[in-house]
Amino acid sequence: MQRRVLVATSNAGKLRDFGGAAAPYGITIASIPNFSSLPQVVEDGSTFEENACKKAKAYSLAVPGELVLADDSGLEIDALGGAPGVHSARYAADEPHAAECNTEDEANNARVLRELASVAAEKRTARFVCVLAVARGGETLQTFRGTAEGVLLDVPRGENGFGYDPLFYFPQIGKTFAELSAEEKARYSHRGAAFRAFLEWCRTT
Repeated sequence: MQRRVLVATSNAGKLRDFGGAAAPYGITIASIPNFSSLPQVVEDGSTFEENACKKAKAYSLAVPGELVLADDSGLEIDALGGAPGVHSARYAADEPHAAECNTEDEANNARVLRELASVAAEKRTARFVCVLAVARGGETLQTFRGTAEGVLLDVPRGENGFGYDPLFYFPQIGKTFAELSAEEKARYSHRGAAFRAFLEWCRTT
């Protein structure tokens, strides 16, 4: 039986990533209907887990009875003390912790490149982190965490990704995340790892 999971995002890249990974499990991925018209949840948590749970619980109230998946993800750069972290999507703002909306991917990438300009290539280690929370009726049912370790390039590469994907080089396969197909990204990415854990949970609940 086909099962549907609604994702609390309007990001076409995320929906594509999730959809590619869910198809073999017989699970259909869709955005929450009229998602853009729903009141926006303020992501003011200090951890990825807090933000993911806050979003999943709030948005699940808009679609009673449905499983709702929300994620919070970001880039942790060792040379920057773990920044941008939970502020990854707003990093180009003057005060990322206080910004009310996301900043453009290109601007976020540009800030990272500026801050890493004097950092040697071997010290540009970083990881993508993703935490998924699944909720129904305003209650969190479970959370799932995935990571991917890599290094940051000084020039973007690839056209397929979003966010910091063009800078994030994955040594295991010799490509940036923006050079991966949807299937490859589902296999190797932080979001793919967290989502596979969610799919296994789905299969047993």
